[in-house]
Amino acid sequence: MNFDLRLPLGLIFTLFGAMLVIYGLIPHAEPGPTADLNINLSWGIVVLLFGLWMLMLAVRARKRR
Repeated sequence: MNFDLRLPLGLIFTLFGAMLVIYGLIPHAEPGPTADLNINLSWGIVVLLFGLWMLMLAVRARKRR
């Protein structure tokens, strides 16, 4: 049985990263303690890139078989 964990992990991290990026782009009325730094947007980009990297590795491994 060939089960590659990178595919579901890539899908989950890509989905969560996209949700964080979208949430980070929405302007909020009341700024929190980190008003100058948008943590949701910055970590959303990091998580999204990690998820896309996992998906790329899973697709590349599938093509090699």
